[in-house]
Amino acid sequence: MSIIMNLLWIILGGLFVFLGYFVAGIALCLTIIGIPWGIQCFKLSILALFPFGADVTTRWPESTPTSGINILLNIVWLIFGGIWIVLNHLIWGVFLCLSIIGIPFGIQHFKLMKLSFTPFGRDIVDV
Repeated sequence: MSIIMNLLWIILGGLFVFLGYFVAGIALCLTIIGIPWGIQCFKLSILALFPFGADVTTRWPESTPTSGINILLNIVWLIFGGIWIVLNHLIWGVFLCLSIIGIPFGIQHFKLMKLSFTPFGRDIVDV
């Protein structure tokens, strides 16, 4: 079932979300300073390409989103664009959940919103 939903996701706009994150990851990795944030964009692009059958978890105990370096990196992420990504996924999630057919896709936007809020210290796992 997740294969069919992932194919529908890709056809109905998930490819553009993936390409956005992928291009942003490449642009950030072109600079030495932006590499940590570029890697997080690649993590988001993987989840944006195949969101069904995957979940976001916290790396614990070795690296949590509340550890010192992760807090600093997540704050910089939010200041320089992460908040707009979160709001984008929130708006699309709410918009898609207005129809019964769009609810599964809206839930995937909420999953992407969860990862895009604090990407450092989180992993994508198969369900």
